[in-house]
Amino acid sequence: MADLPVHHPSVMEAMGEAVVGTSSFLLSNSAALQQALLLVVVTFIICLAVRLRPRRSRRTAMTKLKQQHGCAATAAVAPLPPGPAPWPVVGSVPEMMVKKPAFRWIHLMMKEMGTDIACVHLGPVHVVVITCPRIAREVLKKQDANFTSRPLTFASRTFSGGYRSAVLSPLGDQWQKMRRVLTSEIICPSRHKWLHDKRSDEADNLTRYVYNLAAAGNSSSIVDVRHVARHYCGNVIRRLVFNRRYFGKPRPDGGPGLLEVQHVDAVFASLGLLYAFCISDYLPWLLGLDLDGHEKAVKEANATVNRLHDTVIDERWRQWKSGERQEPEDFLDVLITLKDDGGNPLLTIEEVKAQLQEIMFAAMDNPSNAVEWTLAEMMNQPETMKKAVEEIDRVLGRDRLVQESDIPQLNYVKACIREAFRLHPVAPFNVPHVALADTTIAGYRVPKGSHVLLSRTGLGRNPRVWDEPLRFRSERHMVAAEGTDVSLTENELRFISFSTGRRGCIAATLGTAMSVMLLGRLLQGFTWTKPASVASIDLSESTHDTFLAKPLVLHAHPRLPMHLYPTPTAT
Repeated sequence: MADLPVHHPSVMEAMGEAVVGTSSFLLSNSAALQQALLLVVVTFIICLAVRLRPRRSRRTAMTKLKQQHGCAATAAVAPLPPGPAPWPVVGSVPEMMVKKPAFRWIHLMMKEMGTDIACVHLGPVHVVVITCPRIAREVLKKQDANFTSRPLTFASRTFSGGYRSAVLSPLGDQWQKMRRVLTSEIICPSRHKWLHDKRSDEADNLTRYVYNLAAAGNSSSIVDVRHVARHYCGNVIRRLVFNRRYFGKPRPDGGPGLLEVQHVDAVFASLGLLYAFCISDYLPWLLGLDLDGHEKAVKEANATVNRLHDTVIDERWRQWKSGERQEPEDFLDVLITLKDDGGNPLLTIEEVKAQLQEIMFAAMDNPSNAVEWTLAEMMNQPETMKKAVEEIDRVLGRDRLVQESDIPQLNYVKACIREAFRLHPVAPFNVPHVALADTTIAGYRVPKGSHVLLSRTGLGRNPRVWDEPLRFRSERHMVAAEGTDVSLTENELRFISFSTGRRGCIAATLGTAMSVMLLGRLLQGFTWTKPASVASIDLSESTHDTFLAKPLVLHAHPRLPMHLYPTPTAT
């Protein structure tokens, strides 16, 4: 039974609101004109739907169900979670278009309604948003098996090569196949150990690169922390996947070249476009019109990534086929050399390309975002930075650099990163889960096909869970018992660092290593100060995402003996 709104404005009122809501867009650019045109189309559909819709009250419909099915109808007619009253046919798509970005509109709506679970109708899709850990655990622990699929969207289909990879693919044979490949061959303890030296090389390169930026010791020692953090993550994952830091000619200072900048920018652009509330994902009859520019942006980002990846993958595929290569050196070699039970290649080249692109996406943003936010908060809380640096010096001394083997002892450093994951998550929501069957969550009906989103910002900033939720306070994560390891994972879903459940992140070990090594090397190797003209760091969040509104820019001054800043290797 469809849930109908209690009240809608008249047709003329609706058209008037649409015009008012889009008048500012009409004056801006052609993209805004396209959106305005879509609003007109949507409004026309609403007019027809309202006029032609049979008039039946919710109470009448429920009474009829009870007469037909008796008491058993109670569960079947459990209410949907609260949310904005949907228009017929299009749901809340008009509001989603006007009140951008959609994630801020949804969170504001939930705050105003005072609810930890909400349902937003977008076309025929029920989008269920959750900000309470208890309800989140009900989804990903108690009913995990019912939420193991993914939405079908233009971006996820494009980036996964037609759903050939693991994370973005819906439930099915292909997902099971690629998931087995990842867990048994890629993200497993033996493989993590096998690639340790490559990660260590990139930590050394990070230290040397920042040293080169800081070596001038004057105004030119300014360091763009976002640039450094993102390219460290890009270097690490390129070494693991392709056994190379550079697509083009190596730079003597260890910094990125033009191709590496293009690569990282395209990956971050792609991540921002995944599950980004694209209109045609909810109204598929609009696919191809690209009225919000989403499809063009997805194609451009994907083309850049493919252009850089395919050159390496195609050549490597040829080398293995011709017998030029004999020993695997990286993830690419591992995937190419996998065999099925008959001794034939397990994966096609298209599957290899799709899965490696997904690995790039999964490893680049979370560590870099957390470390940038952590340093930004530390600059405004010097005592927090002091405690972290003192812990590093106490554990290591000042005659060697942080290594992955030190991570278990750097509990306060990890607590700082946990707090960044909590307060400043890399994205507003986790990757959506799709309900495979009708169910009930927290007493509310969640229909089959619903897209369930766990709110990273809502969970981590929930005032019923966290004291002073908007304050950065690392001590809240320190375990009382001495010697107990602080973990970056959060199994109780009080916030999301690495997702859990059957669709959870299987690379938490790699993510932890990258995050702690990045922050540890930056804190150990350098003293960080604000530019002279800056009294305090502006911690404003970007309007369009959850990153810092402005990249963090600081002065870096070497604090260790010069011989500890290693010479980078050209790879």
